[in-house]
Amino acid sequence: METKSQILADLTEIFERWQELLAGLSTEYVVQPLLPSDWTLKDTVAHLWFWQQASVARMQAALNGKEPDYPEWWAIFGPDPEEKVDQANAWNYATNRDKLWVNVYADWKTQFQRYIDLLRLLPENDLLKPGRYTWMGKYSMSASSLGSLDHHREHYDTVKGWLKVQGE
Repeated sequence: METKSQILADLTEIFERWQELLAGLSTEYVVQPLLPSDWTLKDTVAHLWFWQQASVARMQAALNGKEPDYPEWWAIFGPDPEEKVDQANAWNYATNRDKLWVNVYADWKTQFQRYIDLLRLLPENDLLKPGRYTWMGKYSMSASSLGSLDHHREHYDTVKGWLKVQGE
């Protein structure tokens, strides 16, 4: 079983890895398609930001002892947008594809740091106890944290692989 300190360390590590990766790339580069996909690196970062909004809402709810205040798009695909992943991803892509890279990056970075800061505030037992929050069902809050971690790792590995093929 993961501990709070391990989850925090892992999230901080992937956050730092992403920042290091993104810091070395030009704006022109981040808007090139990650072939064979139509998505760009900018689209990928917007995608990560999009889904992490739910993680932040859950963490904030846990700290406030309330139901999550999900982002507005959650209701479009509710009650559980994770069951309509392809539709939600397509909507997010269409909604954010014209957003400037500087804004996509700032939104993602600010939100990821906020998530880590909120996680630090949550007592370990509240993070790890399955069923602690009724709106999480039988899952613990750590399931949301680990899901965010895995999501960032998955896309990081994909982007790193693409960059390697490109000779970067």
